[in-house]
Amino acid sequence: MTNKELESRLIDFAIKVLSLVKSLPEDRVTNHLCGQLLRSATSPALNYGEALGAESKKDFVHKLGVVLKELRESFNCLRILSGSGYLPEDHPVTKECNELISIFVKSIETTKRNMK
Repeated sequence: MTNKELESRLIDFAIKVLSLVKSLPEDRVTNHLCGQLLRSATSPALNYGEALGAESKKDFVHKLGVVLKELRESFNCLRILSGSGYLPEDHPVTKECNELISIFVKSIETTKRNMK
């Protein structure tokens, strides 16, 4: 997968989360969790753009780590929404988030290995 394809996938993920949040009922639970989810799910695409402009391999790894952190936060918000009955456990957005986490874990591992 190219950098451009991965960046597009992160943007698509953010857009899917936006649509998901719009579709959920408004109550205290969703207002709280969806606010957090909106921040954490839109952040990876923006931070990945920053990573592509990194000044060094170390900076690149650091910025990929921020992307991974935000994806994990999004995944946990989605799991909480699922566990609370707002989403099915196998929701496609949750699956996509998990796949993106796996991609970034491997990317960080590979980059660190190549730095040695």
